[in-house]
Amino acid sequence: MLIWLGQRILSSLLLVFLLITAVFFVVRLAPGDPLDLMMVEGFSAEERESVSQQYGLDQSLPRQYLRWVSDLVRGDVGVSLSQHQSVATIISETLPVTLLLTISAYTLQLLLAIFAAVIMSTKRGSLGDGLIQTTGLFFYSVPAFWLGLIFIMIFSGALGWLPTGGMHAADAAFMSPVQRFFDLLQHMILPVMTLALSMFMGTARYLRTSLDDVLEQDYILAARARGVGHWRLMFRHALPNALLSLVTLVGLHLPFLLGGAVVVEVVFGWPGMGRVTVNAIGDRDYPVIMITTLVAALAVVLGSLLADIFYMKVDPRVRLGSKGAGDV
Repeated sequence: MLIWLGQRILSSLLLVFLLITAVFFVVRLAPGDPLDLMMVEGFSAEERESVSQQYGLDQSLPRQYLRWVSDLVRGDVGVSLSQHQSVATIISETLPVTLLLTISAYTLQLLLAIFAAVIMSTKRGSLGDGLIQTTGLFFYSVPAFWLGLIFIMIFSGALGWLPTGGMHAADAAFMSPVQRFFDLLQHMILPVMTLALSMFMGTARYLRTSLDDVLEQDYILAARARGVGHWRLMFRHALPNALLSLVTLVGLHLPFLLGGAVVVEVVFGWPGMGRVTVNAIGDRDYPVIMITTLVAALAVVLGSLLADIFYMKVDPRVRLGSKGAGDV
């Protein structure tokens, strides 16, 4: 177990290192100069050179890379070229906002997937099965930004029920804590619903397959022979065991969840890390791009690692298999 864990951590860190190295050179070789966006009219050539030296942009790419890695090892993540504040401050303000959106959306899509999988498994071939599959595949096939715009047109523009975007109303600072909380919930509904609906059908179809396999196991047939009711059999015995298979999906879902969050944050003006990353790409804000990429890569790798560890804990067969491999 420890040998396997050590190997996974080292390979994950190597993967993250190679990724951020590639991103470092790609963003700097892309067309555009951040100094052109930073400079205002009337700046002299001497002032431009001074700013270039301050941020190390006058050095060669290998020297810039070594400087960035050295600063990162010391805990210095740099200063934003466009916002002129510490990147650590920007991440500390935007990461919790993105986590609020992604965790809420993932929880909702998981609940929708469980409901859909149970209906599709127990009512196979029925009208409910066909309706759920058709609706779910529609949401799954529509790009997230189109789905978000459709929801804005319907629920904000036509009906006027929900705000079009943002995280709080303009006068949220003058609200009581309770009013501010419900204002936040109102602003969360559309982005969370957009992200959840665009994901849940893939999880539901995977869970339906796992549920069908569990329902064919001998202990399920024995429970049926003892007269255990259908819904009790489903929710007490079959569903908990089928849900174990979803643990392996967590690591696979994280890249799609983060990618979808970027799109949703831009569409709804959600002030999270994804929106900051998109703005940083447009501004050629290298320090922000690098750290947001690093945070996202670490989140994906950590999520995958934790999913594997948790699955080993809940499934004795996987745990024994890993021990045997480690012993060899």
